[in-house]
Amino acid sequence: MNIDEKLQPILDDVIRRNAGEREFHQAVEEVLSSLGRVIAKRPYYADNALIERICEPERQIIFRVPWVDDKGQVQINRGFRVQFNSALGPYKGGIRFHPSVNVGIIKFLGFEQTFKNALTGMPIGGGKGGSDFNPRGRSDGEIMRFCQSFMSELFRHLGEYTDVPAGDIGVGGREIGYMFGQYKRLTNRYEAGVLTGKALFHGGSRARKEATGYGATYFVQSMLQTKGDSFDGKKAVVSGSGNVAIYTMEKIIEFGGKIMACSDSNGYIVDENGIDLDLVKEIKEVRRARISEYARLKGTGSHYIEGGSIWDVPCDVAMPSATQNELTGKDAATLIKNGVIAVGEGANMPSTPDAVRQFLEANILFAPGKAANAGGVATSALEMQQNASRDFWSFEETEGRLAKIMRSIHDSCAETAEEYGAPGNYVLGANIAGFVRVAESMDALGVI
Repeated sequence: MNIDEKLQPILDDVIRRNAGEREFHQAVEEVLSSLGRVIAKRPYYADNALIERICEPERQIIFRVPWVDDKGQVQINRGFRVQFNSALGPYKGGIRFHPSVNVGIIKFLGFEQTFKNALTGMPIGGGKGGSDFNPRGRSDGEIMRFCQSFMSELFRHLGEYTDVPAGDIGVGGREIGYMFGQYKRLTNRYEAGVLTGKALFHGGSRARKEATGYGATYFVQSMLQTKGDSFDGKKAVVSGSGNVAIYTMEKIIEFGGKIMACSDSNGYIVDENGIDLDLVKEIKEVRRARISEYARLKGTGSHYIEGGSIWDVPCDVAMPSATQNELTGKDAATLIKNGVIAVGEGANMPSTPDAVRQFLEANILFAPGKAANAGGVATSALEMQQNASRDFWSFEETEGRLAKIMRSIHDSCAETAEEYGAPGNYVLGANIAGFVRVAESMDALGVI
């Protein structure tokens, strides 16, 4: 990535001050690499340490999470909440439970979230949280006790006008329910707007579960339409088999596409007849089993490959929807060789810088995560609206609003890229459009 000479010292300082946090360095570098054109056109953005302040979280919270397992043994995990930027509204961003979680991961996610939330056009700032707790293999009782302990510390930093978390990897409706229950117990308030991704019967929004996957698919569909094309008749590969991946696949199928492969952390399945999504949902959402079960249950036409790279499977559209840096430069070269025409990031920063560079150089339609996967947080903001007004919208109304927001994000990225002399470069368009919205608000608020 080429960094403007005026911005290189800012990146050097971020790396120095946040030693060892590679993902955070990568996220900052990716945004700064787009901003040279902005400060050339609007030099005042380089004043008052505005960019430096955007790269520094407003608040970083790290805390101990003790809990008791089913054997009566005390376990200790570490909890995090990084409240990155509140220039546009209360901090908003998910909570991730995964062994890989550390402060650098949470800072990268919070930094990305700030610009993603800005792109939605909704009044929400950026934040992220989580823990190195691994929910896999834990009983409902253990997960409940962990969530209660986690919220017993975190609750003092939250509020519907302060910080509104949601779910992420390892945190679904069950975990959100346990955390909301503990928050209600500790505060003696039914403050439904303090958490999003809740179940419908305590203030959740229809279409929230589907929103990130649906939104990413809407964004890619909009990209394809700029070339007079669509998902209809296309072969797609979607990494992951969690919430984002499942509902990405569902919307692609609705748009007439065919899913060739999906995966989990152990390996991937290929089905030449097209993935049976109902079976994937049964395995992952009901049985909570590994994706390898698919080949055993489906049989003819499908097979499972342990390890390896799902991006070896030829496709027209690739949708990385699992985790950060899962799609490498080598994978990108394979996809391009096999004829991919569009890539949409359903996860946060799932493509390495080398992979992104190759896609852009090959003129592949490429949708960066901070734009393409904004549907989840956009629908979380819609859930906040419903909670604030004590209202409840139908699935169709909520999805209609989601589709409109994703088209608006697509158009904003495309128009910004055009304005700054890089037509078709959605990475540059997303970075600049998100940055400008945050920077304008910060500038108006003074040096705080």
